Amino acid sequence: MADEIFLDFSPLFIVYKNGTLERLTGEDVVPPSLDPPTGVQSKDVPIPAEFNPNLSARIYLPPNADPAKKLPLLVYYHGGGFVVDSPFSPLYHKHLNLLVAQANVVAVSVNYRLAPEFPIPAAFEDSWRALKWSAEGNDEWINEFADLKRVYLGGDSVGGNIAHNIAMRVGLEGFKLEGMFLNCPAFGGEDPIGCETAEEFKKRAEYSKRLWKYVCPSLRDRDEEWVNPGKDPNISGLGCGKVLVYVAGNDYLKYRGWYYTEVLTNCGWKGEIECVEVAGEDHVFSVNTPDNEVGIDMIKKVASFINN
Repeated sequence: MADEIFLDFSPLFIVYKNGTLERLTGEDVVPPSLDPPTGVQSKDVPIPAEFNPNLSARIYLPPNADPAKKLPLLVYYHGGGFVVDSPFSPLYHKHLNLLVAQANVVAVSVNYRLAPEFPIPAAFEDSWRALKWSAEGNDEWINEFADLKRVYLGGDSVGGNIAHNIAMRVGLEGFKLEGMFLNCPAFGGEDPIGCETAEEFKKRAEYSKRLWKYVCPSLRDRDEEWVNPGKDPNISGLGCGKVLVYVAGNDYLKYRGWYYTEVLTNCGWKGEIECVEVAGEDHVFSVNTPDNEVGIDMIKKVASFINN
């Protein structure tokens, strides 16, 4: 049958045997706006890039921004398994409005290319170009209101993976970010770690293995450095001064977040890292429900991290 399922990656997407890809989430979009609850303004801008003529971002400006008091610049990468979602979805638009208002930052939410149409490393190429473009002040709002000496990265799920890998490239390029925060970052590995029991790992391992291979057909295994930072011999060169990691108590990926914290603590990296676990919550809870108590608490913590 034409609609017979070949790969089921619910709740993100389904691939059928006839090659059809059905994205189950992240397809809705909202326009940029002046957000009444927060007073945050947003606009969509193109980012010139020869390899991707459609590269763009949504830029956010907090209320009462003053050119005389430059604000930190946050470059943000959304989640979605490298396959779904965008900065323009209602979910991310709301999340960024609340985060920008609380943290009082200028934010650039990057619209990187998605797999499988554009497999990895396309997302990393776009994300790097967007950071360089932003940090060079190539937008009126950024140039007028942002302090380009205080640049942060942020991301949730695979967006956290992107942020880490972009920060690694920053280190190799010889300049430095102020910091980054990773919200339930999506890392992987071939072997179970920490409290990933053998039985639990088996249940998740096949899904994980198929997903990483689907977004990057050239992947050797999940111990490649961009998937498993613990296997990166150069991780001590991470190009930022401080890192905040959030993990959720009910999220299987929390063990990878703790492992990442352990690796950075012990590898010789000279920065500061903190990992916060929120009990009883699911993967990227603060993106899905940014205006409930735990979502607000996390956004306040991120705001403090950026501004102190």
